[in-house]
Amino acid sequence: MKTDLSKILSISGMSGLYTYLSQAKSGAVVENVETKKRTCVAMNNKISSLEDISIYTDGGEVKLSEVLLKMKEHLGDSPAPSHKSEPAVLKALFEEVLPDYDRDRFYVSHMKKVVDWYNIIAQNASFDFGKEDEQ
Repeated sequence: MKTDLSKILSISGMSGLYTYLSQAKSGAVVENVETKKRTCVAMNNKISSLEDISIYTDGGEVKLSEVLLKMKEHLGDSPAPSHKSEPAVLKALFEEVLPDYDRDRFYVSHMKKVVDWYNIIAQNASFDFGKEDEQ
């Protein structure tokens, strides 16, 4: 089953990842990817689709989906380090996975989010990215 990153959301102020389900009067109905708990999120929250996120590199930007696939290729079936790992551990991972990441604009806080998202997707979805209606 394909994972549609356009429907997987990161919501400011809320931990984890959410799947977009439908529009509501005051915002959007979303479901936590891990707990499957549904909630309504107001539209004044900052909501980012994982499809729209890119990582800064020395030569421009790389889509998050490409970084996640490179991480999967590098890690195999092993989980990524915890998002609570020491900064040196996270930097070492990204130096191997994405050696040309922009050290001035891609901060450890961003690395923590990417690693956390990777582990959530690894446990609850697929790294076969694409639209659900694609065959």
